[in-house]
Parts: sequence; structure tokens; C-alpha cells
Amino acid sequence: MTRLALFVSLTVAASAVGVAVPAVASMPRWAWPVHGVHQLLRPFLAPATRYSVGHRGIDIAASGSVYSPADGVVHFTGFVVDQNVLSIAHPGGVLSSYEPVHSTLSAGDHVRRGEAVGTIEPGHCSESCLHFGVRIDGQYVSPMLFLGGITHSVLIPTRPLRLSDARSGSSP
Repeated sequence: MTRLALFVSLTVAASAVGVAVPAVASMPRWAWPVHGVHQLLRPFLAPATRYSVGHRGIDIAASGSVYSPADGVVHFTGFVVDQNVLSIAHPGGVLSSYEPVHSTLSAGDHVRRGEAVGTIEPGHCSESCLHFGVRIDGQYVSPMLFLGGITHSVLIPTRPLRLSDARSGSSP
């Protein structure tokens, strides 16, 4: 079982028995890969299946340099389809990717949090932007999990709960 599947399984199991699981707190906090204002042009949209339509990252309005959000090792740098891509492997099966980014780094180069790793090129958005994606064991997740931009969900009852239902654990 992958780390992501195990994490999801434990979270679902703990939720079923009423144990609070701090999912966001368990993810490491990364630095943003661009400096300045962090205006999201397009959010992460998880695909329904591995091959379904979705937006497997976030688009951040930016130009200039791109910085490593955490320590890691360059996994890939090169041309994919129609633009330059940079990928960095981080501990725990986490891979971050950046496009369109020109980089002089090579696979195997070590990078530190905050280190400049490339420059944004035109082509992904109608305005200058960085597409920033994150995968855990090959599965795309929202980069906001690592940037601290996802708050905990709070479920609010939509109808009154009877005391007898609360004791038995059933729903009306």
C-alpha cells in the first residue's frame, strides 16, 4: 500500500470511529515557489479517475525566478510536449513539478529550500504564470496541502439531531 493510500485509509478509518485526524498538520509546510503576491489563476481540480480531466496543480501569476519550496533532488529537467518542465524529488515519495520553467540544473542536483531553480517562461497561461504540481507516490494532490492553504473541513448539521439518535449513532 502506498503512503498516500495508507494516509487516506487511516484518515477514513479514524473518521468513522470519531477520531480527529489533523491531515493538514501532518503535511510538511513548504515555502511558495515564487516570491511576491500569490495570486492563483487556476486552482487544483482533482480528476475523477487517474485518466480523467482535471487540473493537476495550481497556476500562480508570476514571472522571473522559481524557488525550491523544500529540500530535494532534481528528478527531471527538460522539454515535455511543448514546454520546459522541472521536477524535484522530496523525502517521503513526494515529487513537485514546475512548468514552463527553464533551468540549468540537471537530474541528481541537490537543491535547498528557497534556492533559485529556474526562470518562468511564457506559454502556460494567457498571462505569465507558474504551473506548480505535487504528487505523492505518483498520485496528484493539491499543492495547497504543502503551502498551508487548505483549512480543515467543518461539517455543520443540516437538520436537528434527536438525543436518541445521538446515543445510538444512527441518523434521522
